[in-house]
Amino acid sequence: MIGQRIPKLDAPDKATGRTVYGHDVRLPGMLHGRIKYSKHAHARVVRVDVSRALKLPGVKTIVTADDNPPTMFGYGKDNTPLKGQVVRSLRDEVAAVAAVDADTAEEALSLIEVEYEPLTAVFTPEEALKEGAPLIHAEHGSNYFTRYRYSHGTLEAGERESDVTVEADFELPYVAHAAMETSVVVAAFDHRGHLTLYSTTQIPFLLQRDLSEALGMEGSEIRIIQTAIGGAFGRGLDIYPFEPIAALLARKAGKPVRISFSRYEEFLAAPVRQPAKVHVRAGATREGMITFRDAYALLDIGAYVSWGSVTPLVMMETTASLYRIPHSRFAADCVYTNNPITGAVRGYGNPQSTFFVETMMDRLAVALDMDPVDFRVRNANRPNEETPQGLIITSCGLKECLEAVAARADTARQKDEGKTMKDRPHPSSFIPHPSKKRGIGFAATLNVGGGARIYRSDGCGATVKVDDFGHVSLVTGSTEIGQGSETVLAQIVAEVLGVNVEDVNVLNSDTDVKPWDVGVHASRTTFIAGNAAHIAALDARRQLFETAAEMLKTTPDDLIAKDGHVVAKVSGKSAELGKVARARHYREGGQVILGEGWYDPPTKLVDKDTYKGNISATYGFGAQMAEVEVDTDTGKVRVLRLVCANDVGRAINPMAVEGQIEGGAQMGLGYALTEEVIVEKGRVMNPDFLDYRLFTTADMPEIETVIIETDDPQGPFGAKGVGEMGGTPTAAAIANAIHDAVGVWMTTVPMTPERVLKALMEKENL
Repeated sequence: MIGQRIPKLDAPDKATGRTVYGHDVRLPGMLHGRIKYSKHAHARVVRVDVSRALKLPGVKTIVTADDNPPTMFGYGKDNTPLKGQVVRSLRDEVAAVAAVDADTAEEALSLIEVEYEPLTAVFTPEEALKEGAPLIHAEHGSNYFTRYRYSHGTLEAGERESDVTVEADFELPYVAHAAMETSVVVAAFDHRGHLTLYSTTQIPFLLQRDLSEALGMEGSEIRIIQTAIGGAFGRGLDIYPFEPIAALLARKAGKPVRISFSRYEEFLAAPVRQPAKVHVRAGATREGMITFRDAYALLDIGAYVSWGSVTPLVMMETTASLYRIPHSRFAADCVYTNNPITGAVRGYGNPQSTFFVETMMDRLAVALDMDPVDFRVRNANRPNEETPQGLIITSCGLKECLEAVAARADTARQKDEGKTMKDRPHPSSFIPHPSKKRGIGFAATLNVGGGARIYRSDGCGATVKVDDFGHVSLVTGSTEIGQGSETVLAQIVAEVLGVNVEDVNVLNSDTDVKPWDVGVHASRTTFIAGNAAHIAALDARRQLFETAAEMLKTTPDDLIAKDGHVVAKVSGKSAELGKVARARHYREGGQVILGEGWYDPPTKLVDKDTYKGNISATYGFGAQMAEVEVDTDTGKVRVLRLVCANDVGRAINPMAVEGQIEGGAQMGLGYALTEEVIVEKGRVMNPDFLDYRLFTTADMPEIETVIIETDDPQGPFGAKGVGEMGGTPTAAAIANAIHDAVGVWMTTVPMTPERVLKALMEKENL
């Protein structure tokens, strides 16, 4: 089963409409909830009057801050379900209604009267840090939430060793998850007062804990049922107020309550990718060896703390450990403003840091008059080494990824053996129109591929049961968010037990049933949940072999599992799995075939003072080559071709790997060229898919994926994670291709026609 191109197990149900998503959940007596948001980015709440709304026929209950438990929740313990004294952003919830239908609930919101006393707001980190600036959370005494300071080597020594240095400022935007499915939750209490939450969360067990804090309940009284998820990309990695609000409404009304976001509400209240302003310096010797890299990032975390405040850990990793960097410094300040909440989005800080790191690599190559690929290969990370930051690199295919994309970069589509990119004909020589210039660019990426120890545990549990009919059930703590993990885990179990993938049923949606797992993030599921499933399957096979050895008059060492049977290698005798399972429990003192597995990788939390440590059990690497066409009359950039090479350890399901890379590349193309949540004075100005420009199928260029297998020693059957890498180097590759085409360095994304044209005009005026 390993290495087979097997379609996703859930594909038939999704294709035929049988899949039950969160928006499909309907419970008896269910009410519809709606939330009233603040009219001000910063204000005192003087009065909330719900009396008129309560009189509206069909309204069953209303909650305000008076219904909040006396606890705070969230990563920074700075949030409450509803706001009663101060609102700090336009997405702040001041009241919520449960009614018999959504229209009635919406009408009731208009009848709720809220009186505010406006306060001065701050909308940039620079404003927020000025002396005398209004405090977003007065109890903190400052608008700083946290600061990161990392270094290795000696920056001064790196500068002295440099023959060339480059320096630049970058500005990176807000970006939305833009999942097709908007946020949704259904909350219901039973007669014991226990809560069941139907959720699209990515962290069901952590959500239990977070809800217990937000609602003042015991975690054991909360059950999470994950529906099929129609897009996540990091949105479900934290608790957000709409979830406890649904529970407060359901408890007060005595009926289930459903809250589902409109698209406008999704842009207003869901988290976004964190914007950043970054200053970067880097140096190299004339021989082409990197000497130092130095970066400072100013980060806007918004009005409340979510996972946007932790992205510097990933930015730091890229800055300090992508390539062999003898001297490095990284600093970041995370600052409260009255802007939207910033959270985890696919790549989790890596698209931002890869953009500035990899465009600086090209600047160094140009300053040295070196081939950009040769420069990268010369400095590439290598297998079985530890970076100064403490990252223990096991398998590493960065060099092979770079060479693979370089080999496909000849735009004449002709073999040109033995020549570097500098020797080959420039792409613009193949296009006749004088205003359209072509260029090619490269970028690489480093990403965790074996989890990321952000919590004390990064583990996952699994059980594997073989029933009386030889059917196999895998109960895994992991979560399927569309990435195809159910299929990959089924392949792992099927390989161990010698059955077909179709004979393995994967169960993973109910916290009352499945074992613990930290959640789906950090490209961890194939590696960590895969290892847990592998361990559980081996345990189940051991039990099968114990009983089969008695039946076949041999020893367990003589047995293999194949084609749904246990087979003796010497005699050739065999027994069906179902028959072996029945023989094991149809006897005195019998047992069922139930294997258990738990895997927590050999990693550690980074040191709180130095930020050094091996956060992941393995690391993934990748490289991309972009060929672009730039219209110098309009500034429009068209990507003609994108080649993506990724070191995945081993591809358990190559088709799924290609799907992940291509899906990531689509998000990377949007980040590079079109996607930006425009925020003015705390307000999202483009809260729909007409004005928030996603890359569609009509926009997609030709994409070629190249799978590089390095057989990681820690991964299940040699595999490591790949889910986030597909989009992290894309913007940098395109920016470098734009420079190759027209000679301008882009430092802001998205690289819209207006921005490219402005850069061209500035170049002409120099």
